[in-house]
Amino acid sequence: MTSGRLRIKFAAALLTVACVASGCRQVEETTGLKVAPKSLRDVPAARLAFRFEPDVSADKLPERLRDDAPEEPLAAIKTDFETRRGNAEALIRTVVDPSGQRALALYGTSATETDFRIDLYSVEGQFIRNVLPTDLTGVFPTEVAWSPDGQSILFSGIRNPALSASPTPAQSSPPDITQAPAPGEQPAPEPSVAPAIPSVQTFKTEQVYVGDRDGFNLRPLTTREGLIYFQLAWSPDGSQIAALACKEDEWEARRSQGLLPAGRPRLITLDGRERLLDDRATPVSPAWSPDGSKVATAFDYDVAIYDAEGAQPGGAGLSLQEQLRAASADYDERVLKKGEPQNGAQPSNKGGAQTQSAGQTSDATVLISLNPIVRLEWVAPETLFAETAFVRFYRSEPLPTFKYTRWHALHLSPQAAVLGSVSRAPRRAV
Repeated sequence: MTSGRLRIKFAAALLTVACVASGCRQVEETTGLKVAPKSLRDVPAARLAFRFEPDVSADKLPERLRDDAPEEPLAAIKTDFETRRGNAEALIRTVVDPSGQRALALYGTSATETDFRIDLYSVEGQFIRNVLPTDLTGVFPTEVAWSPDGQSILFSGIRNPALSASPTPAQSSPPDITQAPAPGEQPAPEPSVAPAIPSVQTFKTEQVYVGDRDGFNLRPLTTREGLIYFQLAWSPDGSQIAALACKEDEWEARRSQGLLPAGRPRLITLDGRERLLDDRATPVSPAWSPDGSKVATAFDYDVAIYDAEGAQPGGAGLSLQEQLRAASADYDERVLKKGEPQNGAQPSNKGGAQTQSAGQTSDATVLISLNPIVRLEWVAPETLFAETAFVRFYRSEPLPTFKYTRWHALHLSPQAAVLGSVSRAPRRAV
C-alpha cells in the first residue's frame, strides 16, 4: 500500500514536470521568446529591481566620495607657469592621462575671467604644444577629460576671437645638442615645431569637441548652434559621450533664479549622432554603469536609468520620494533635532517640479534635510550612490553653495527578463 502511494506521488510529480515543460515549450512556440534569469548587464533598465539604503555612512563610501579636498595642479606644471609665464596666464587645472605620462594644462588669460586655453605637457612639466586654435576657447574646466584609453581628449568649446594662443617658449633655434646638460639637470623645454594650429569650426554656443592624445585632429562632435552642451561624461569603452544640453534662454533663466543649469540628457557617438534620452531637463550629470550598458541621471527625487545599448533601448524611472521623505524625517529628528510641526510655514520648493514644498509633508512638518538629488555615482554594477543637497547660487559667491548633503545607495538587482528569440524551423505550407 505504501509503495503504491509512492508510485502515485512519483507519477504525479513527473506529470507536473511534464506540464511545466510543455507550458514553457508552448510559450516559446507561441511567442518565439525564451525566459531565463539574466546577468545585470543584460537586464533591460525597465526590469531592474532596487533596494534603497538611506544615509550611507562615510566609511561605506568610496574614497573619492569621502575626500572633499580641492584638486591640486601637478607641481611640475604649476612651477613652469609660475616661473615662465608670469601673471598673464593663471593655471586653473591639470588633467593627467590614464597612462600617467601626459597632462592637459587649463589656464585663463587676461582676456577672460571664465574661459580657458589648453596646452599639452608631460607630467614632468615639459611643454609640448598649444592645443586650441586662436578662435576657440574652452569652457567648463571641470569637465575636460581624457578618454578611458587615453587616446582622445574631450571638452566643451565656444568661439571667442578675442583670445589668442599662448606664446610658445622663447627659443628661436633648435637646442645645441653638443652641449650636454649637467648631471641631474633637466633638458630645456623645446618649443612646438608643428605648424600653426589649423582653425576648426566654432559656434556662438558651447559645443562638444574631441581631439587625439597629441592635441591634433581637433573637431566638434556637435554642431547645433543655439544649444549649450555641458556635463560631459565618457562611456567606459570610450565609444559614446553622455551630456546635457539646453537653450541659451533656459540657461539664463535658471541662473537668474540661483539654480544650477539644467539640460536634457542625451548620448553622442564619435561620429556625431545624438540620441535624446529624455524630454525633461535635469542639473544632474549623467553617470555611466561600470560596464557601459546603461546611463543614469535624476529628476528631483527620482532616478532615471536608460539602456545605452541594443536595437530598441528603453529606460525606467525609480521613484525615491517616499523613501527619501521617511529617511529625512528620521534624519531631522536624529541629527538636526528638528521634528516639530511648523504650522503656517511656507518653505520654497527646492525641487521645482512638485506642487508641494520639497521639505513639507502632508502634516505640515518641514523636513530641512529633504532635498532633491544633485549627484549620482555608479561605483559598481549593483551599486548606485545618490547625493541629495540644497544647492543655490548667490550673487556674492562665484560657486554654488551646498547644504544638508547626504549620500544614499541604490542596490540594483535583476528581475526575470526575456533573454532573446528562440530559433525554430520554418513551417511548411500545407
